[in-house]
Amino acid sequence: MVALADRFRRHGPADRAKCTDRLLPSHLAALEAMAPCRTETLGGPVSQCTACHALAYSSHACNNRPGPTCQPDETTQWLAKPRELLLPVPSCLIPFPLPEALRQTARSPQQRMDHLLLQTSSAALKALALDPRDRGGQVGMLGVLHTWTRAMASPPPIPSLVPGGALSPDSSTWLPPP
Repeated sequence: MVALADRFRRHGPADRAKCTDRLLPSHLAALEAMAPCRTETLGGPVSQCTACHALAYSSHACNNRPGPTCQPDETTQWLAKPRELLLPVPSCLIPFPLPEALRQTARSPQQRMDHLLLQTSSAALKALALDPRDRGGQVGMLGVLHTWTRAMASPPPIPSLVPGGALSPDSSTWLPPP
C-alpha cells in the first residue's frame, strides 16, 4: 500500500501547480507539510539491534493534523473525553453531503458556508425529529465540521451524531426510537 505522503512526494508538486488557484492556502500548506512525512528530510533517531548490531533508522513524522499516519494516538485520546458526555442510548451518524453543484461555491467564502451547512443540517434534523411520523420530539445532536477528509475531499460531508430516541415536546418523557 502506498502511503499518502509518498503520493504527495511523487505527484504533489505537479498536482499543486495545476490547481493552486482552486485550493485554499491552508490546504496547500498542509499538503506541503505532509510531503516530507517519515523521510530523512525531517530527521530521526538511529537505533542498533543488541543481538545482530544492525542499524535501524526511524524517521520523524510531520505531525500535521490531517496526516493519516501522524495523529491517530492524539485523536483517540481527544475522543475519550467527548465519549463520556454521550447519552447511554444508541446513536447514529448521519452525514450531510454537499451536492456537487454547490461544492465550488462552498469553497470561496468558506467560513460563511461552513456555518450555513451546520445550521442547515441541524435545522433538518430538528424538523425531522419533531415530525410525529418520526420521533415526535426534540433531539440533541453533535455536528462536526471537517475542513477536509483524509481522502482530501473538500468540502467533506457534515457528519452529525444523533441519539436514538428523543425528548417529548414538553420535555417530560424520553421517547425511544420508532
